[in-house]
Amino acid sequence: MNRTELERKLTALYRPRVFKDYAPNGLQVEGKQEINKIVTGVTASMALIEAAIEKQADAIIVHHGYFWKGESEEIVGMKYRRISALIKNDINLFGYHLPMDASLLAGNNAGLARALGLMELRPLEKEKPLEESIGVVGRIHEGVSPADFKAKIETAVGREVLFEAVSEDLITEVALCTGGAQGYIDKALAANADVFITGEVSEKTIHTAREEGIHFCAAGHHATECFGPRALAGYIQEEWGVDCEFIDIPNPA
Repeated sequence: MNRTELERKLTALYRPRVFKDYAPNGLQVEGKQEINKIVTGVTASMALIEAAIEKQADAIIVHHGYFWKGESEEIVGMKYRRISALIKNDINLFGYHLPMDASLLAGNNAGLARALGLMELRPLEKEKPLEESIGVVGRIHEGVSPADFKAKIETAVGREVLFEAVSEDLITEVALCTGGAQGYIDKALAANADVFITGEVSEKTIHTAREEGIHFCAAGHHATECFGPRALAGYIQEEWGVDCEFIDIPNPA
């Protein structure tokens, strides 16, 4: 597949123009035109770039790319080393931030929701359609105890999680937003969720959970955002017929 066709397909899949984002979505660093091998990952770190070079990849597609609003514009130090490695090896870099969070087909939130067996998904951001909402709410048809649900989350993300159980009440309504979305706990409360799952936690989040009576889980920023890149790799391989694999660069955050 050539680069132009890949970018067209990714644009159709992720619809980046729908989202007001903090970084450019799409092709961020241009490489070779002909693409035979693709690597996906969470963050365009040097470790991922080196793994892609070893795999002889022609393109990397990530959730966390480059050129974030507010960051230094100079291409020096770590940024230089990363971009230099991409250019020297003629590797294309594509980044999709909020679009990869929201995608129902190859997205982080929908992927975590499926892993937890949630049904009847609806938008966490009530003013938006489901396919544009950053976060989802879903239902478990039979109530689950906080302890059992914590274990279910740990199985889904493959790591120990921080789980603040505020009562022994069973869980049926689940709100989630992957990554650093602890501030969305207020949206989870407005959705009448029994529990809110995200990647990170702030000191005040725990007090909000306790005082408002909502279970809270911080399951890891990285761990909750593997779902989109992993799903995308499978989709590209199966639907577009291009050799593609997800590479996990472990991160405890």
